[in-house]
Amino acid sequence: MKILGIMGSPRKGGNADLLLEQALAGAREAGAETEKLLAADLKVAPCLACRGCERTGVCVVHDTMTEVYPKLSGAQAIIVSSPIFFMGLPAQLKALIDRCQPFWVRKYLLHQPIYMSDRPDEADKSEDGSSRRGLFIAVGATNLPRTFDAVRFEMQSFFHCIEVTYADELLFPDVEEHGAIARVPEALSKAFRAGEKLVKSK
Repeated sequence: MKILGIMGSPRKGGNADLLLEQALAGAREAGAETEKLLAADLKVAPCLACRGCERTGVCVVHDTMTEVYPKLSGAQAIIVSSPIFFMGLPAQLKALIDRCQPFWVRKYLLHQPIYMSDRPDEADKSEDGSSRRGLFIAVGATNLPRTFDAVRFEMQSFFHCIEVTYADELLFPDVEEHGAIARVPEALSKAFRAGEKLVKSK
């Protein structure tokens, strides 16, 4: 099983990164093969809304996203970990998500599958038709009642577009200092177990 982890924070070794590392470690412990992408290290231009992908389902902008598309469509599970910036996602991660418009085109205009597998153990699909699972991890510095509302809706939309079931989430409010997540009781162990669960639920 291949699991793709996407780190949305531009700060390496920070809270979102530590949580993602634990989730991927849990997935590996359960027998998965993992890969990690750092959104801030990718050269991804913003979507131009040029509609160039509408005929073929392929983006006409050639940058690092050309290499990311097959990773997104080929993974059997996806983990996204991100901090909250002004109640939203960091620009680097948002750019990556916005550039997934070709997947929307394939799904809704061209009626092409995003992910296909002939593996017998993937024949059982969820209610939304996807055999893939997604985990969203978010860390916010504030502790307001609706801190995670916007990012949750965006991640649900992103996963739905690329045919991934929004299977689980870990949301940690009131964590701001670099590395402070390590002092939050059971936070890292929860991420580890969530990674394991993502594999074992297949």
